[in-house]
Amino acid sequence: MISTRKRSFVKTISWRALATFDTFVISYLITGELAWASAIASLEVFTKVGLYYLHERGWEKIKFGLK
Repeated sequence: MISTRKRSFVKTISWRALATFDTFVISYLITGELAWASAIASLEVFTKVGLYYLHERGWEKIKFGLK
């Protein structure tokens, strides 16, 4: 099965929402500050959306584990 770019993009967004919530909670537990937790989670969104999308598309080019 080969994923389309649209599917990869939708998976990227859904994963990022879950992962950003996780980052926010962890940041809040460490800092105890909503402002810091929000800032950390917000910055992380922008960097990791791009990284995940590139990672997902890169794996489409790798034949490892396919039958």
